[in-house]
This record gives sequence, structure tokens and C-alpha cells, in this order.
Amino acid sequence: MNSNAFFDILRQAASGAPGPVQEPAGASEPRERQEGQWRVLPLEGTFEIVYEDSRGAWSTRRVEARELRLGPGRTLLGGIDRGRGGYRGFRADRIRRLTDPSSATRIETGILDWLLARAEAQRRERTAQRRAWAQAARRGGRAGSVAA
Repeated sequence: MNSNAFFDILRQAASGAPGPVQEPAGASEPRERQEGQWRVLPLEGTFEIVYEDSRGAWSTRRVEARELRLGPGRTLLGGIDRGRGGYRGFRADRIRRLTDPSSATRIETGILDWLLARAEAQRRERTAQRRAWAQAARRGGRAGSVAA
């Protein structure tokens, strides 16, 4: 897995030409994309995971999720590992428990299904926000701006 994928996303978002609708500052989100045989879904959230490495050793990690990578024969949860300092990819089939502190959700089975559902819900939310910004731009205002 490309360890610089997160930074590539940020560079791409920063250098991209603005579309017909200028989104509010900081609102630019990475979008679903295809990288070779990998389908990459943006995913946000801070999770605590219990992870089993290739040797069978278990560890607890705190991960700031950035993406879910669906590829040939495996799925990876990509994000910033706060304990180990840096971007890491975690095989979804080796995650033994996932805890989402923001919603007090603890999952031990169906982790991949839960991650996919979360990525899809976030995609829908971003789409709705973009529509709202576009409608506001057509009306001559900007979403989130305060009238003077």
C-alpha cells in the first residue's frame, strides 16, 4: 500500500481547479476513486481497533481513518496510527474489534460491513452538502455565509 496516499489526496485537492461552484474553505473532501485494481472510498473517524498482525500478535491501535481500500482479495482501512506515528493500512480481516468513541459503538463481527456502511453514509452526507452549496450559489449567496 502506498504510504503517501493520504498526502497525495491532500495535494490533489489543493491543486485542483475549482469547479463551477466554489465550496467553502476547508470543505474540499476526497472523493471515491479508482487506483489500478483498488477502489478507494473516503472514510472519516477516529477508531480504536484491536488488530492481529501477520505473526498472530494482537495490539490495540488508535487510528484516524482516511480511507477504505477495496482491492483484489483484501480490504484495507487506511489512516494515521497515532501510537506508531504515521499512515498505516490495516487489513479489515485482521481487525478483531473496532470501537468508535464518538458513538460508543463496539463491533466484533461484521466490521467490514460496518465500515462500508459508514463510508456510504459519509458519501451521501458530502453529496447533500455539495447540493446545498450549489443551490446557495445559484441563489447568489454562499452556504454558511452570514448576511451583513
